[in-house]
Amino acid sequence: MKFVVITGVSGAGKSLTVKFMEDLGFYCVDNLPPALIPKFAELCDKKRGMVGQIAMVMDIRGGLFFEDLFPSLTAFRKLGYEYDILFLDASDDVLIKRFKETRRVHPLSQNGSIEQGLKKEREELQSLREMASTILDTSRLTPGQLKEELRHIYQEGDLDNYFLLNITSFGFKYGIPLDADLVMDVRFLQNPYYDDRLRDLTGKDSEVQEYVMKDSNATIFVEKLESMLRFLLPNYMKEGKHQLVLAIGCTGGKHRSVTMALELENRLQKGDFRTIVNHRDID
Repeated sequence: MKFVVITGVSGAGKSLTVKFMEDLGFYCVDNLPPALIPKFAELCDKKRGMVGQIAMVMDIRGGLFFEDLFPSLTAFRKLGYEYDILFLDASDDVLIKRFKETRRVHPLSQNGSIEQGLKKEREELQSLREMASTILDTSRLTPGQLKEELRHIYQEGDLDNYFLLNITSFGFKYGIPLDADLVMDVRFLQNPYYDDRLRDLTGKDSEVQEYVMKDSNATIFVEKLESMLRFLLPNYMKEGKHQLVLAIGCTGGKHRSVTMALELENRLQKGDFRTIVNHRDID
């Protein structure tokens, strides 16, 4: 049997993940008291052949029950059952925005402070995060992309070889993405903004792409960046990292950074890395 423990910070997408895991054929249990894990596993064992893939959601909502998680996982493994831990995370600014949009109260918030609640939750979950088989950052994932990542991991993927490169274009005038692992600045390239014909277009338009790429420095830059990533990513994988956010920025995040993000994605798709591109400030 395959057991997956789904956990992570509040607002990172655990509810959506449960729905998608059910679509993938998992039997899902939400907010199971951790002390019941060994007993639940024995019940599933009796149904072996009928229940083969089980996902258990356990998070900070369990309150005092959550304190039993680590002893229960130890007992679970002593009984001969193996499990993966899927930890869902997202940047604080994205999580705060999600809470405000849904008007939900963070389970650990004091006096209604979402930020304080998130800080306390991250502290309590840090040990569990370090144990995770996979850490999935949902900050820039649409529901469709989240479902695709889960399908790739649990239907097709080998966790040892799974890697997702999230390429995010942005504008420095709006701030660097908080979840970025690597940041590249392409403001040295010629700027289409100063061409009246191109100002209202974006890096998704062929005219802008041609304008940016005719700068010889653009080709040199993307070739060197591609080479660096082909060196770095396998080494990150060896260290157990499964996801990297590469942020490429220009002044407004509309022309040069978008063009370079798409050009890099096109080059890397020819290799062994899975890529997702987001254009944070294109609008």
